[in-house]
Amino acid sequence: MQNQTLWLKSPAAIFTGNNLDATNGLVIKGNTIVELVPSGMRPKTAIDSYLDCSNKVITPGLINTHHHFYQTLTRAVPGALNKPLFPWLKYLYQIWKNLDEEMIYTATQLAGLELMLSGATCIADHHYVFPTGLEHAIDIQVEAIHTLGCRATLTRGSMSLGESAGGLPPDSVIQTEDTILQDSQRLISKYHDTSAESYIQIALAPCSPFSVSTSLMKDTAQLAKENDVMLHTHLAETEDENNFCLRQFGMRPLDYLENCNWLGDKTWLAHGIHFNQDEINRLGKAQVGIAHCPTSNMLLASGICPTVDLEAAGCHLGLAVDGSASNDCSNMIQEVRQSLLQQRLRYGAEVITAERVLGYATTGSAKVLGRPSIGQFAVGMQADLALFSLDELRFSGVGSALDGLITCGAYQVDKLMIAGKWLIENTEHSSIISGQLMEKHQLLAQKILDKGIL
Repeated sequence: MQNQTLWLKSPAAIFTGNNLDATNGLVIKGNTIVELVPSGMRPKTAIDSYLDCSNKVITPGLINTHHHFYQTLTRAVPGALNKPLFPWLKYLYQIWKNLDEEMIYTATQLAGLELMLSGATCIADHHYVFPTGLEHAIDIQVEAIHTLGCRATLTRGSMSLGESAGGLPPDSVIQTEDTILQDSQRLISKYHDTSAESYIQIALAPCSPFSVSTSLMKDTAQLAKENDVMLHTHLAETEDENNFCLRQFGMRPLDYLENCNWLGDKTWLAHGIHFNQDEINRLGKAQVGIAHCPTSNMLLASGICPTVDLEAAGCHLGLAVDGSASNDCSNMIQEVRQSLLQQRLRYGAEVITAERVLGYATTGSAKVLGRPSIGQFAVGMQADLALFSLDELRFSGVGSALDGLITCGAYQVDKLMIAGKWLIENTEHSSIISGQLMEKHQLLAQKILDKGIL
């Protein structure tokens, strides 16, 4: 099968992520796109089989740039509802400190499957909670991702400042700086793959300026530079964070980040809301990536990311669902719609189009994660793609299939391909039974809530 050619023929619409014409579909051989078929044309490549896509929309596989998989265990927790970021975090840390190995494995599987069913072929996670017994959390995540078959950028998160040192998390979930740095190097050496066909990549990700020390921020930047891996953290999510940095460091978050040697094209930031114009210009000049999280930002009332201004300055803009405790779902195609609606409030209907926000979720996200072989359709790119069926009541009467995919509220794929292999068909994963996974996950969610009730 590896040398067989497949023609995805005559889609209702196709989004390539660039200006190339693939109106009559794609040809795939092995794990690679070998031809884009223009309007009215047939493939030049010899075809072994074809799939009629006449009632489907084809997009590059969506790419999620920021998540906290473990938070699927704590969706819509009553004590955390209707709170802004800092009080929300302080409440939930008392529950998250009870995470164990089975919970992180199952939560990673469930979040990953949820993302895949919504069109994602590459997923990113930011795990930074390491209670005793969960020191090898990232290894457990790698094992869980392998069962799903998707690509992932897993970040080795960290927290070194607990409540006793003026931080937000309880002391029981933080680690020493030596432990963090040693484990970061171990994970990079063991798992990080930079090939075009890469499935697992590792990045380094101190949680935020208010949960790690300045020395850890600087040492992590140096370790990332030595290993040529990416850096990630939360930044400028709320005004509270800006005020915290002014009190704690005497400078705004971006100034603090620059002081820690983080401004560069291998850094991406979650949220990126509360920047002034000068800061936006500096971020753009450094080509920093931004993980735009519209649903989370609305749920926590954090603010609206200045996406167009950041792009204009030179930043890479990607899309993210954020953690399931602040969303409360992990649905990428719905996140595209949320971005369209939210960003139109800031920039208007003529500027924020379906193509633009799909670009955030594909080409932009690939640039944010530093993955040049995915995120768009072109000859030589990896064959990662999502097929969305229009055979639903919500799409009846649609004039523009591509616009309708977003505005009419698509929520799941019909088929999902990664590296030329169908992993989702008829909305079912090839090896994971969603009902069984959900039953196990629900029991573990109840277990962690029972342990953490305040």
